[in-house]
Amino acid sequence: MLKFIKAYIKSMRLYYAFVTGIAGWIGMAFYEYIAKSPFQTVELVPATEKKALVLIMLFLSWGTNQIINDYLGLKEDRVNAPNRPMVTGELNPGKALALTGVLLTMTLLVTYTYLEPIALIPAILGIVLNILYEYAKGHGIFGNIVFGLMIAMCTAFGFLAAGPTESPYFTSSRVSVLILVAVMNGLMTFYTYFKDYEGDKEAGKRTIIVSLGIEKSRYLAVVSAFLPSVIFALLYLNHFIEARVNTMFLILAGLTVFLELWTGYLYFKNPQGERTYYSLVANFRACICGQATLIALFNTELAMILFLVSYMFVGFLFDLHTDPKS
Repeated sequence: MLKFIKAYIKSMRLYYAFVTGIAGWIGMAFYEYIAKSPFQTVELVPATEKKALVLIMLFLSWGTNQIINDYLGLKEDRVNAPNRPMVTGELNPGKALALTGVLLTMTLLVTYTYLEPIALIPAILGIVLNILYEYAKGHGIFGNIVFGLMIAMCTAFGFLAAGPTESPYFTSSRVSVLILVAVMNGLMTFYTYFKDYEGDKEAGKRTIIVSLGIEKSRYLAVVSAFLPSVIFALLYLNHFIEARVNTMFLILAGLTVFLELWTGYLYFKNPQGERTYYSLVANFRACICGQATLIALFNTELAMILFLVSYMFVGFLFDLHTDPKS
């Protein structure tokens, strides 16, 4: 049992937990921002216990869904990550899927009975998109779009699960935040495809990297680094985002842009080889810190804390997984 649990936790790759956790925290911070405003209708500031429960579910959601992803991606993982527990046989696929099924069912039941039933919609969509992603990644940019939408469901879940709200559920500001989360995560997974190039190619997965080839993709890595900033500028300058930027947002945004450009440079310089794997930590930090930066639009102090904590712990947890083959 202990061996199974250890292999299961290893397969969860907890440094990724900040991706779903901070994405969901954006939604919760947005909800609290509305609940504290004089224009709120039925929104209520959620109790600490409720927020803690939502965040635990969000931070663990990556790992539980990762088991499904590992099972569906066994073919390419035999080349890209031959030391992963499910590939080596250390983790029994049937038992792992059963445990994931139990955990996901518990999540849905808690959401329905204790949180907000409407939050079941993004929760279920997130699970469906995770399953769809394994097939979508074999069709170019479609995989990046599906992945981005999957993580955006965490933001929607965080917002809807935080407390009661009423229609319209999707305003221009809320949709803009979802778009930005989807773009940052779609870009993040684009960079991860560099390390998976050989296995994806052998398995017939036509990711962007496989379709374009390494040489063209390394130039795309640099150009794509500007994408989140450009999308934000377009949305903000056209007044789709109602919250106004502040000093803390500008500081964190500047740091995020640097991390994004640094990530693009790293993959341009080392599109293949061992360094490609270790560049992942810069990639994760750019994405997660970018998500934390969005929270500065609603809560500057929280954004600063999450930015710093995410940057530190992503690196710490990544260093516990130093095997490029796992």
